[in-house]
Amino acid sequence: MAEDPIFVIQKHKSNTLHYDFRLEVGGVLKSWAIPKGPSIDPAEKRLAIPTEDHQLDYARFEGVIPEGEYGAGVVMVWDIGTYHNLKEKDAGGKSMEDTISEGHITVWLNGTKLKGGYALIRSGKSGRWLLIKMNDSEADPMINLLENEPQSATSGRTLDEIARENSG
Repeated sequence: MAEDPIFVIQKHKSNTLHYDFRLEVGGVLKSWAIPKGPSIDPAEKRLAIPTEDHQLDYARFEGVIPEGEYGAGVVMVWDIGTYHNLKEKDAGGKSMEDTISEGHITVWLNGTKLKGGYALIRSGKSGRWLLIKMNDSEADPMINLLENEPQSATSGRTLDEIARENSG
């Protein structure tokens, strides 16, 4: 049996602070920028803007992208883990490529911070998507993980610590 694919959420302070949500699909990281970050409250729909695919080895990148390069700023691994495609069994065996093409992805995340079901849904013809926490046992509208757990899931550092350690 193949290993479950990975997901990663990278906290990225460039021109503005945002979170990059990435899913391993077809040997790359399919990516969406989430300006307000993910939520564990099913009532909150978060804008998700598709961005370019990234190589798999980028999933563990923490550091500073230099000025003048695309995405310049500080990056941390805010959360990382594995996921599985909920439509693989439930909807006639749809692949991740199919669900992305159709604009309706449902996954179960097994991260260090995020757990449970999430949907990524393309909204209309704008090309923008929404990230929504499913109402399951891992949902909790009373907790703000972004405020409660601002540090890296891999190194325990904050964005400021990463920036200081990479400024020399």
